[in-house]
Amino acid sequence: MIASTSAAASTIHVAASRATDDASTDRSGRNLEQATQNADDKAQIDQLKATDRQVRSHEAAHLAAAGNLALGAASFSTVRGPDGRMYAVGGEVSIDVSPGRTPQETIAKGEQIQRAARAPVDPSAQDMRIAAQAAQMVAQARAELAAQPTAPGGAEGGSSQLQNALAGIEDSASAGAQVNLFA
Repeated sequence: MIASTSAAASTIHVAASRATDDASTDRSGRNLEQATQNADDKAQIDQLKATDRQVRSHEAAHLAAAGNLALGAASFSTVRGPDGRMYAVGGEVSIDVSPGRTPQETIAKGEQIQRAARAPVDPSAQDMRIAAQAAQMVAQARAELAAQPTAPGGAEGGSSQLQNALAGIEDSASAGAQVNLFA
């Protein structure tokens, strides 16, 4: 009986040893899996950080060049990374793209819109469309300016200038036009 108890104890010890070995293997497997997951997470976080920097820089360039035409701060589309932090993956800056009250104002405004749209190092397709629309606005304003007769001097000239100025005032409804520049 003692021998069989001893054999049973030995068998239990061997079984426990095998279970411990299996647990070590399982932990090593989990450790390897966890290390792989950590490496994947780190790579994803690094990519999200780079995208976040690029998007924020892109929108900051639009905002700086837009100046007083910006209708507010940049807004961002974000995603939550594996670390729980939010990262910007897209953004936009709303700017006023309505024409000016005079052809001269429209030209100045259109040129500023073009600068704002092309300000980032890597303008998007939407940015280039806005720049093209602003260039068209400038060309129309220049054509309108060229078509205006030169006003005679004196009181008569002042009267026609006033009439031209009054004719150039637009609806307040159309003066609030805006556009968003996307990253």
